[in-house]
Amino acid sequence: MSDAVSAAPVASVRYFTPGTIVLAALALTGLGFGAWRFAVGLAATTNLDDQYPWGLWIAMDVATGVALAAGGFTSAALVHVFHRERYHPVARAALLTALLGYTFVAIGLLFDLGRFYNVWHPLIMWQGNSVLFEVGICVMSYLTVLYLEFFPVVSERMRSGASLHCVLRLLNLPLRLVAKLSDVVVSRIMWLLVLSGIVLSCMHQSSLGSLMLIAPTKMHPLWYTPILPLLFLLSAISVGFPMVIFESLLASRSFRREPEMQVLSPLARIVPVLLGFYLLAKVVDLAVREAWVYIPAFDTPAVLFLAEVVGGVALPMLLLSLPAVRLSRLGLLASASLVVLGVALNRVNVFLVAYTPPYASKSYFPAIAELAVTIGLVSLLVLAYRFVVMNFPVLDAPHAEVSR
Repeated sequence: MSDAVSAAPVASVRYFTPGTIVLAALALTGLGFGAWRFAVGLAATTNLDDQYPWGLWIAMDVATGVALAAGGFTSAALVHVFHRERYHPVARAALLTALLGYTFVAIGLLFDLGRFYNVWHPLIMWQGNSVLFEVGICVMSYLTVLYLEFFPVVSERMRSGASLHCVLRLLNLPLRLVAKLSDVVVSRIMWLLVLSGIVLSCMHQSSLGSLMLIAPTKMHPLWYTPILPLLFLLSAISVGFPMVIFESLLASRSFRREPEMQVLSPLARIVPVLLGFYLLAKVVDLAVREAWVYIPAFDTPAVLFLAEVVGGVALPMLLLSLPAVRLSRLGLLASASLVVLGVALNRVNVFLVAYTPPYASKSYFPAIAELAVTIGLVSLLVLAYRFVVMNFPVLDAPHAEVSR
């Protein structure tokens, strides 16, 4: 991640626009509801209870957030392990998306934990037989790796002459010295960080699926399967590059830059292959377990399952197999969006739709506070992304500006 690229801060746009003002309002609203949750507890602010101990915050903020941050390790593998240097221009942006994604996953988890102040306990209270422990340790370790991988970008900005002002200007020289020394250390172990990030990602991406293996009688047969960890890993790998494409195209539009089609179109050629492996695993699993018999019922689970598989896997796989789609900005964005939405729907299906507690007296639907916090966190993530790319060399230097 520290390889020299022609990246530069985006200085040609204003931070505050009508869109960012709306996002800021949503973020503040979400933070307000979050503060209320911490003040009065889960029972008063959510629809969670003993029958439904997890809900929107786990399905979206954690499970979906982790999956959609997969572009970090898939891009790292493509560029640094398989040495596909042509994809360097999007590697830093993918790293930043993963870093912010996992950071907000950790923040989102705090809202869902009853005793959030004990979130550090897995560091000293080890339980090797717990899948949740493995997920927690891997996510914490990978988040640390991501920040270390991103440090060269920060030190590059410090070396370029960025300065603190007012009283903080006294820290400029010490910070530059620390950045220089740390950059030397991090650059020497970057190969280890990249490999560690890939291994840790594969571990916890699959283990998120393992969490539901303990509830075979509480899950719908369309989703419960012994190979759920494999399906979670394959789907995370499949959504990695579409998420990179999705983020890159939206960033180009937001910052009025020409999209890097010379990179994104070739990257899109890999996606149908990855989606094909995932779809094959899903179809074979349904056939072996004979779970396909639940699809003709065409009830809510069957419809959502078909939407996930057909709309989120088969359709974008077909679209991205067509050269005309890969060479079109709109076609790329639409196809990548379908994959992203398909994986998000899969996580919601597994953790919410498929799960039915025994003797349930009611169904679960997220409370206003749950929706507000989730929307607020997503808005805050977008604002943080915009701030970072405007102040640090993340995006490749534009070849041409896009007119308003």
